[in-house]
Amino acid sequence: MEKVQAKLEIERLSNELNVHNHAYYVENDSKISDFDFDQLLLKLQKLEEQFPELADENSPTKRVGGDITKKFKTIIHRFPMLSLSNSYSKEEIIEWENRIKKSIETPIEYVCELKYDGVAIGISYKNGKLDKAVTRGDGTQGEDVTTNVKTIKSIPLQLKGDFPFDFEIRGEIFFPLESFKKANEERKLNGEQEFANPRNSASGTLKSQDSKVVATRGLDCFLYGIYGEDLDRKNLTFAHYEAVLKAKDWGFKTPNPKLNYIHKTSTIEGIMDFINYWDEKRATLPFEIDGVVLKVNSYDMQQELGFTAKSPRWAIAYKFKTERVETILESVVYQVGRTGAITPVANLKSVSLGGTTVKRASLHNADQIEKLNLHYFDTVYVEKGGEIIPKIVGVNENLRKINAEKVKYILTCPICNSDLTRKEGESNHFCPNEKFCKPQISGRIEHFISRKALNIDGIGAETIDLMVSKSLIKDPADLYDLTFDQIVNLERMADKSANNILIGLRESTKIPFERVLFGMGIRFVGETVAKQLAKAFKSIEKLTAASYADLILIDEIGEKIAISVINFFLDSENKKIIERLKKAGLQFEIIEKEISSNVLDGKNFVVSGVFTKFTRDEIKKMIEDNGGKNVSSISAKTDYVLAGENMGPAKLVKATKLSIPIISEVDFLSMI
Repeated sequence: MEKVQAKLEIERLSNELNVHNHAYYVENDSKISDFDFDQLLLKLQKLEEQFPELADENSPTKRVGGDITKKFKTIIHRFPMLSLSNSYSKEEIIEWENRIKKSIETPIEYVCELKYDGVAIGISYKNGKLDKAVTRGDGTQGEDVTTNVKTIKSIPLQLKGDFPFDFEIRGEIFFPLESFKKANEERKLNGEQEFANPRNSASGTLKSQDSKVVATRGLDCFLYGIYGEDLDRKNLTFAHYEAVLKAKDWGFKTPNPKLNYIHKTSTIEGIMDFINYWDEKRATLPFEIDGVVLKVNSYDMQQELGFTAKSPRWAIAYKFKTERVETILESVVYQVGRTGAITPVANLKSVSLGGTTVKRASLHNADQIEKLNLHYFDTVYVEKGGEIIPKIVGVNENLRKINAEKVKYILTCPICNSDLTRKEGESNHFCPNEKFCKPQISGRIEHFISRKALNIDGIGAETIDLMVSKSLIKDPADLYDLTFDQIVNLERMADKSANNILIGLRESTKIPFERVLFGMGIRFVGETVAKQLAKAFKSIEKLTAASYADLILIDEIGEKIAISVINFFLDSENKKIIERLKKAGLQFEIIEKEISSNVLDGKNFVVSGVFTKFTRDEIKKMIEDNGGKNVSSISAKTDYVLAGENMGPAKLVKATKLSIPIISEVDFLSMI
């Protein structure tokens, strides 16, 4: 390549990488896969090596990250947070290990770790107390997210044991898959757009301006790197692996050797065994990884090997390739949600991806379609975003047919033909015809009868759709006007099934106010918010009369929720539905129960297992009747675990680890 041509190519690659850097680190929006990014970076690096005089001092090859957002205070790192060199081939790992052996003549130990797919964090401790938590940022400076990090329960606020007076520990904050799934279920119920993948969601959550939001998400963290200027007296300068084990003694959640999350070896065979094991087993983990990290164990050897301008020579990351397949985009359909949100979905020619057959992929919104520049019958690249959600990540434009028709986002609702709307600041288009658009009608009623709302037995989505199409129901109140003859005359409906629906409707009148309120489907009012509103206002009358100022004072109620609640009760149709549901006998106020005693006041219980004298629900009621509180998971704030037969082994281990008393059914009855 000629020098002039090389100069132009270096400028083009630098600009493109800077755009992707900004999108990934500042906007939390990954526009290309890690593999593609690293290939661009490698191409630029090779050109700069060939033409060093053309290399810019601010080249992306010399940077660790991107620009810093202005939402949080910027902090300069005491110790730079460098990135690692990435490799996608085992041959490169062998070359790295050979280079290490040429530089270090004595026997070498290596540490193999999981490469967690989350957000890098550096947490400073002074005299055993959490002082500051800072994101990696551009490697030289990051953002102060201390308030949010303090809500992550696996990160200790106070250390124990023989810890250094002043040091920093680093690791990765991530979104456990179970928490990610739960968060998306709640967002779906609330009519909000679902998170795309755990990594970006963890990053966005960590930078939330409301620490309460962070506290509810269930983020987790593994910590594994210790830095400080006066660590000799704590005997920490000997080796990385031993320091990780030592940090566990101080109260940190560190990678578990017994689970093979961290492994020490002295051979390249041991390294390859670790890589191969997790390449095969990573799908079994409760969190996401995108590779493994390899480090020289000895701190003295690390110092001897030193650093390049960008990364340490004593460490390297091996990244698993995200499985990508090509297939044909056959059509695009548009789904209407219960809130009227329009979601475009790509219909694909069937293709195998990650062990499953993929036929559809979400296109999210109009912006995504435009960004991909999609045309019908394009050959598209499909990946499983975050190993969970199939997504189209690009188009092979070389295979595009001549005169191919461009995919244009619809302007009207695919069901009722209403003109779509899009509010400023929102990514989705909406159908405003909420009273007469059938998917919205069905969606609201399906939400009303769902398990966490009215939990009406004997009736499901197909039955609701059939009733709506037959014009038997158009809102939740219509359910309580249904007769036996109307129900039994529906297709595939027998006498017993019809009776079960009527029984389920009668039983639903016993459902408490907070679940009825959740079932009303007020936008942004999820299960937890509904409980808070019911607890604060006690009745639907008081809630209806609540002002913006009244609402904003309630825990977890922000501006968006307050405005949504007010708008819901300003709608005359919603008021009529509530009045009809009242006449049907549904609970629209909290019935204050007289507590049997206050002997359990302030005590938190986790109930687990099968009991002989009472059902689990009866025991939970007795706990509340005597002033106690039921909690779903074990934490340091749990006072007792009430255990029956077949108690979950994980709960037993956690309770024992936290020294929480485990009591029997007989012990509990003695207490009350």
